[in-house]
Amino acid sequence: MSEADTAWIETALTSARPQAVGALLRYFRDLDTAEEAFQNASLRALKSWPQNGPPRDPAAWLIMVGRNAAIDEVRRTRKQQPLPEDDQAISDLDDAEGALAERLDGSHYRDDILRLMFICCHPQLPATQQIALALRIVSGLTVKQIARAFLVSDAAMEQRITRAKAKVAEAGTPFEAPGAIERSERLAGVAAIIYLIFNEGYSASGDTAEIRKPLCEEAIRLARLLLRLFQSEPEIMGLTALILLQHARSAARFAADGSLILLDDQDRSLWNGTMIAEGLALIDKAMRHRRSGPYQIQAAIAALHARAATPEETDWAQIDLLYGALEVVQPSPVVTLNRAVAVAKVRGPQAALDLIEPLASKLANYFHFYGVRGAFLMQLGRNDEACVAFDRAIALANTSAEAAHIRMHIDRLIRDSQPKQGVARQGAKAT
Repeated sequence: MSEADTAWIETALTSARPQAVGALLRYFRDLDTAEEAFQNASLRALKSWPQNGPPRDPAAWLIMVGRNAAIDEVRRTRKQQPLPEDDQAISDLDDAEGALAERLDGSHYRDDILRLMFICCHPQLPATQQIALALRIVSGLTVKQIARAFLVSDAAMEQRITRAKAKVAEAGTPFEAPGAIERSERLAGVAAIIYLIFNEGYSASGDTAEIRKPLCEEAIRLARLLLRLFQSEPEIMGLTALILLQHARSAARFAADGSLILLDDQDRSLWNGTMIAEGLALIDKAMRHRRSGPYQIQAAIAALHARAATPEETDWAQIDLLYGALEVVQPSPVVTLNRAVAVAKVRGPQAALDLIEPLASKLANYFHFYGVRGAFLMQLGRNDEACVAFDRAIALANTSAEAAHIRMHIDRLIRDSQPKQGVARQGAKAT
């Protein structure tokens, strides 16, 4: 199979997974069966799609193939009678699966994603397990990807997901959509899932950026769907605004060679004006409710960047204040690290460095901590210390693009230091 085939099939499977798993879970009422059915359908897709081309509706195709594969397995293990002719076998010759799936499921499967997320956010699970389980089951992120989002080891995240699955099974949790009261109680967990799905797509770079882009688009779709269910909830307005404003910059975030372009260096004419307008309208509407929350604060920060026609027009003092407010409602070393960037703009790199030094132990394995720390040290002229921080950042880089960006800073330090070393050597000879 060619790399081109692999790329478009992976994109299609990533995008279709939430709908397919949700529909299969609704049908079988068993989490492991639904997951296994989807995996079997994905293997079938890897075999048949390169030969026959993509189906008209990949999600419907995967639902039907996965459903039939699971039923065949049940038939083999329980020695049941064959299904009625209506549940015909899957064909390798055409796209009959799509039409058949649509006839069997109608419009129901298209609403299964949100239902599945609410199920994963069952109150019997701790919040961290709710989110981890949903990211694994709903979006199909790997354990490594989820662990990176939570800043924990792969082994710790594997245990967390395993415990969550076991607790759901032990509780006999019904895989049904919760009522209105339960939906409200689980709303925060569902919002967190959507934002982490978005972040997994947004943090991709280099060769993976285009492949993971559907995660951002799926998160936006889910946020809009959630907003239709909770039209007067300002935090859902804030969440939707936040991911719209961030995703609006996607076309300007990478150079042609896949290297990262920092916010100040981006071509703002490439930003999506329509998406920005929608995000700004939503955050303005949310703020009028006067019930501030973490998503609204982050959206307000993104809005200040979006409203600045040039980097010089960015209101960094207001951004510093907003991050201060975010530290109060949602304390986190990552929030403080982000605030330090604004502090450096307003009060200088030394004040920013003083702010992040206490975070060293908590962010000891966090790529961005060392990248930011190295940048502050470089601004202060402490080049040897900056190189040490940058070397650590490269060791922790998640992508080649991140490593290349840090390498660029190290090369700059080396270039800047060479003339000074040359002058020193000449002086020594003269002496």
